[in-house]
Amino acid sequence: MHASDTLRTNLQSILVDLIALHLQGQQAHWNIVGPNFRDLHLQLDEIVGEVRVFSDQLAERLRALDAQPDGRIETVTATTHLPSFPVGEVLTTDAVNLITQRLNLTVENMRVVHDSVDEEDPISADILHVFIEKLEQYAWMVSAENRQPQSAAQN
Repeated sequence: MHASDTLRTNLQSILVDLIALHLQGQQAHWNIVGPNFRDLHLQLDEIVGEVRVFSDQLAERLRALDAQPDGRIETVTATTHLPSFPVGEVLTTDAVNLITQRLNLTVENMRVVHDSVDEEDPISADILHVFIEKLEQYAWMVSAENRQPQSAAQN
């Protein structure tokens, strides 16, 4: 199969977000400080590793579709949907919010392009399903670090 320009553009858009998420997660992993440091440090390590695998899987899918993935840093920087990650040390509670936001933005982009991808290549859409499920799980787990229980009165 040969990817159309639309399919290539949609998958490339996801690829750059995954690469940016990987790099920003690594930046957070190296520079977080504060409460629950160890737990978040280890959790970020897990997320970074999985997102790196996702980006490789998607890039290889692009190649299987006779398209060329572009993971160059200038391409990622210019085209990602993710905002820049702060420089320097980041308090763990702030990092939780920053990483949760980036996980959600990555999933949001996947959901935006999903139907178009599915129309042309259901196999690529199936790959996206796996990514979405796992990234939404990570967003829930990371965000739980800063959440407070809902009161019984609200239920």
